[in-house]
Amino acid sequence: MGSDAQQSEFMTTATPFDLIEKLVGFPTVSRDSNLELIHFVQQYLDDYGVESRLVHNADKTKANLYATVGPQEAGGVVLSGHTDVVPVDGQPWDTDPFTVVERDGRLYGRGTSDMKSFSAVGLALVPEMLKAKIKRPIHFALSYDEEIGCVGAPDMIEKMSAELPPIQAVIVGEPTSMDVVNAHKGNAVLETIVTGHEAHSSQTHRGVSAVMTAARLITFIDDMAREAAAAQNSPGFEPPHTTLHVGVVNGGTATNIISRQCQFRWDIRMIPEDKAEPYIERFNAFAAELLPAMQAIAPEANIESHVHHAIPGLRPEQAGAAEALVRALSGQNSTGVVSYCTEGGQFQDAGMSTVICGPGSIDQAHQPNEFIERSQVDECVAFMHRLIAYQAK
Repeated sequence: MGSDAQQSEFMTTATPFDLIEKLVGFPTVSRDSNLELIHFVQQYLDDYGVESRLVHNADKTKANLYATVGPQEAGGVVLSGHTDVVPVDGQPWDTDPFTVVERDGRLYGRGTSDMKSFSAVGLALVPEMLKAKIKRPIHFALSYDEEIGCVGAPDMIEKMSAELPPIQAVIVGEPTSMDVVNAHKGNAVLETIVTGHEAHSSQTHRGVSAVMTAARLITFIDDMAREAAAAQNSPGFEPPHTTLHVGVVNGGTATNIISRQCQFRWDIRMIPEDKAEPYIERFNAFAAELLPAMQAIAPEANIESHVHHAIPGLRPEQAGAAEALVRALSGQNSTGVVSYCTEGGQFQDAGMSTVICGPGSIDQAHQPNEFIERSQVDECVAFMHRLIAYQAK
């Protein structure tokens, strides 16, 4: 940040827009480290006397951060945000993606909407939290690698569950235009590898076609998808049912060679009341039925599947504390659902009441020239002021 004097001046004068500009300026694409941003936030909080803890990944190239403003008492509210952003490669940006540009009431830059503005607003109001002498804490939870499967947050959530007093509510600040969202679909991503046995295509009895076997497996996935579509109706979601989809298939070398290998990647997006495990178990059982005939020709033939990541859905809570709080603070009488995944289900599975509510529109997420309306930032600031007043009562 430059000299100590410059840092001190930033500390005393930083506005939410200054913090948005600062956080967006760190190019924390998921494939790269987020430590520069994390260390900035750690120092920023430390300068206010707020201690933070880091939870690193295995090779120490990335870290989550969680911190508590206020007393270590029950009834805390967690402000949850991910620090990583999606790549800008090949996108036709009109400006530098990692420099905030304001134009016509909009702030342009990668992460302005998804979702650094929420965290920036919260951080900018740390002085207000301290000044208000809040009686119940406000916790920050900043994660890594949300964009590639919500893989960073679970270790942090485990630490928070073990070390922090009971939490009243978690607010995941994904872009909802500051609407209250109490449910989203879950997601599981899998890869299946089929190993067959090569032979000349004129001698199909001597070979095991990995591609043909994969085709049978993919058809089985499609059958499960059709069953779910016919049996389920979860209002608010579009489509209103669990979906299964095969997105990538690679296999074979030539039309006259019975293929030895075929891989395909597929995903399951579950409505909140559904789980991925029954679909995976059915798939594995069907694969097991195919193996004896394959291995009778070639003992090395095989079908193996790996779950790359699994993200639980966020379920509506009966009399949920988080929903009640955020509806009261926002003045909203209704809630909505979203089809994209967040870390909300992970917090909820750890026993914390959770909702999603943040500035910006998901329509801008991952797009070139991503932006957030300045009015959305203002609305988020007002919401945070009401939260501070609530925690000070």
